[in-house]
Order: sequence, then structure tokens, then C-alpha cells
Amino acid sequence: MKPKQTMATEKAVEVLELEAKSILNLTHKIGEDFDQMVDEICNASGRVIISGIGKSGLIGRKIVATLSSTGTNAMFLHPVEAMHGDLGMVSPKDVFIAISNSGETGELNLLLPSIRDLGCIMIAFTGNPNSTMAGFCSLIIDTGVEKEACPLGLAPTCSTTAQLAMGDALAVVLIHKKQFRKSDFKRSHPGGALGKRLSFPVGEIMYTSRDIPRVPPEAPLPRAVAQMDKFRLGAVFVLDHQNALEGILTDGDIRHLIAMNPDTFTQLYTKEVMTENPCVITADAPLYQALNIMEKRQITILPVTDAARRVVGILHLHDILGKGAFTFSS
Repeated sequence: MKPKQTMATEKAVEVLELEAKSILNLTHKIGEDFDQMVDEICNASGRVIISGIGKSGLIGRKIVATLSSTGTNAMFLHPVEAMHGDLGMVSPKDVFIAISNSGETGELNLLLPSIRDLGCIMIAFTGNPNSTMAGFCSLIIDTGVEKEACPLGLAPTCSTTAQLAMGDALAVVLIHKKQFRKSDFKRSHPGGALGKRLSFPVGEIMYTSRDIPRVPPEAPLPRAVAQMDKFRLGAVFVLDHQNALEGILTDGDIRHLIAMNPDTFTQLYTKEVMTENPCVITADAPLYQALNIMEKRQITILPVTDAARRVVGILHLHDILGKGAFTFSS
């Protein structure tokens, strides 16, 4: 039997139904502009910059947070602060998304000519495709609603819900488009429950073999340094022709060598400088075991190998705990 509703619960249900309807109505508004927006973001070499004022600004911040944690580099730009210096953080390579239900927000529209002059792709999330804001943008994402849940029609309710839902739709589509994985999510969320995270197997967060800097033992030392610089992981693995690990060369090794023998740097081969038979770990080992090895050995990089000592991945301390979150015991 359905419980009897009070005036309060009836109104609450009415609001929820109205906001749910507002979201469902968006399904009829998604089209070519949405597809093109996804392509522009995937192809951009810069960030997604989102801007808005008031409630729309708060929604923009939440969309930025969702994008950032799911593999899309995003930043919120306050329109007023932008006009007082923060505009310098925007580059022509960025994709700019302006959020305003009316499309007539003065502070935001004042910023748009400057964004256009920079050459950014400009996108509008708005309930008014014929607005001033929409006129500045090449792509229009219609987030309009029939009415607000607020009985006075003053407080943004359904409109902000629609904006937020459209932002979530964008983020989820980008997850699929970029093939964002659970391991990527864990790498960008190092502040979770430490005990739970350390129980994960190494293979969950390691960089896979295609992301590993590697050289053969007979490689000239400058070639090894070039590989180290390219991948920026602080080390390069020395592998034989069967992909088996023979040694490891770290940036610390290079600094020590240059300090001690600066004139011989270009004359040496990698095998003459590398650390032979370094500590390794398997992909199915728990992260706490990797952390114990790193602490004991005072190292930040671990090769991940199979039973034949063939390298299958690389594990960095930062990917276990997050940058700056861990210091070795004395």
C-alpha cells in the first residue's frame, strides 16, 4: 500500500518529476552539435575551459571536476576574474564552453569577444539558442527547459539540473571515446582509502609495456638519456632482445655520473652505468608489497616482470600514493 503523502512530500515528488522530465526532454535536443563538440574536445591539444556566473558557474565547476577525474583536462574560468588577468590562462588550443540558461549574462558575454579573438572553439550550453551568448559560439548545446520547479520562476532549478545532466552526458561520452579505464581513474584519485587501494594488484595501476622507456645494453648512454627524457618517468629499463630485464638506469645514476666523470658521458654505453638485476615485482602482487620494497630500497620506480623476467609494466610511487603524499621513514 502506497504511504499517504503530506503536502511537503507531494511538492517534493512534483519537483522531482518535473526535473526528471526536464532531463528526458534533452534527449530530443542532442544532435550534430553535440557530436562535433565531442570531436573538438578529443582533437584539441589544449584544455576544456568552462565559464559561467552564479548557479550556472557552480554547475560549470562540477562539470570541470567530473571531466578532470575522467581523463579530460579541464579548468573553470570565472568571467570576472578572467577580465582581471585570468584570461592569460586561456590559449587558442583550448575548447571554451560558456554556460548560461538565458544566454544574456552580462559578465559572461563581456568576456566572449576576448575568447573569440584568441581563436578558441566556442560552445554554448544555453536554454536560448538565439541569445547573445549563442551568437558568439559555433556550437550550441540546447539545455532549455519548459519551466523551473521554483513556483516563483526565479531560482534556477530544472535549468541547472538540465545543465548538469548535459555535462554528465558529455563526460561519459568522452570516457567511451577516449577508452578511459578503471586504472586511469585510480591514477587520478590517489586520495581514496589507502588501505583499500594498497590491496589492489600492481597490474591495476602500472604503466603497460607500450609506455615503458627501454634501450638495449649496447645503446650509447645519450640514447638512454633521450628515452628517459621522452617518457619522463625518471628511469629507463635495459632489456635484451627477448625483452628480459638486464638492468635499470635512473636519473640519479646520470646525475652522479656527470658529477663524477663529466668528460666521459658521451663515450659510455648503457650497460657500463646501469644497475644490474634491479628489484622487480609481478603484476599480480599487491600494491602494499610494492610499497614495502620501495621504502626498503629507497626507490620510486619498480619494473613489473613475468616469471621469465620479461618486462610487462612499470610502477611509479606517485601512482600508488599521489605526488607528495608519501615520505620514506628515516
